[in-house]
Amino acid sequence: MPPSPLKKPLKLALIQLAAGADKSKNLSHARSKIHEASRAGANLIVLPECFNSPYGTQYFPKYAEILSTASTSAPSTASSPATDPPTEEQSPSYHMLSSVAAETKTYLLGGSVPEYVPATKKYHNTSLLFSPEGKLLNTHRKVHLFDIDIPGKISFHESEVLSPGNKVSLVDIPPYGKIGIAICYDIRFPELATIAARHGAFLLLYPGAFNMTTGPVHWELQARARAVDNQVYVGLCSPARDDEASYRAWGHSMVVDPYAEVLGEAQDGEDIVYAELRGEKIEEVRKGIPLEGQRRFDVYPDVAKGDVKWEE
Repeated sequence: MPPSPLKKPLKLALIQLAAGADKSKNLSHARSKIHEASRAGANLIVLPECFNSPYGTQYFPKYAEILSTASTSAPSTASSPATDPPTEEQSPSYHMLSSVAAETKTYLLGGSVPEYVPATKKYHNTSLLFSPEGKLLNTHRKVHLFDIDIPGKISFHESEVLSPGNKVSLVDIPPYGKIGIAICYDIRFPELATIAARHGAFLLLYPGAFNMTTGPVHWELQARARAVDNQVYVGLCSPARDDEASYRAWGHSMVVDPYAEVLGEAQDGEDIVYAELRGEKIEEVRKGIPLEGQRRFDVYPDVAKGDVKWEE
């Protein structure tokens, strides 16, 4: 059996954060919570989707930031090093994340922020991963936009304002291994998870803001499904619920292990969910249920070996 993709134990922290109308207060509050998680020993810290702003199509343009000063439409990634970071005026969120990652010497996934690209005049929902040195390692633009219409319950269309990203995000975070990154509605498309896992991810992270209609029935279900399908850890990080907001998040940030057991879960308020991730657990689950050697690619195709896009 191949060795575990998780090479060293890792303490994960998911910060379920409340965000209001004041961006500077949101960033200051996020910084404080990141330091709190770091003091508790976290090696990898995750913020929620739209941690710097309220969530809603009416807010994306107002709170959007320029994440790269490159002439291209794609921000810097691990394969295209960050030689063109934005100014602090263009992206206070970028600079807060970079500085606090370096201060705490942790890997930091900045949930997501609304992004504006002047070259294309497009908006995106974008996640930023920083190294313990404060270097930008990867960006993930939400690939699948949240467009749903459930009669009498919820109608929401991100595509009214946002444009989708166009790549799978898989990042190496030494000395631990590789993680897959996606955002919220992306979790409903198992192909992203399968590709990342088959290419060596030990953890799939989804900053997300499920709502009060789909959250109670699908949030935990999706987390456990992605974990058991791929025999990896899964982390979902939600904003805290604000009952006065136009969009009410479900909350319930959680970590699920490779056997689909919930290791930790928040409720609806602010909280930090911690979990110790161990490579031995992945090995144990894969040894007991050896899916890797039982797949029938003579019967169906291997999606991980298809035409996968790794760059925007």
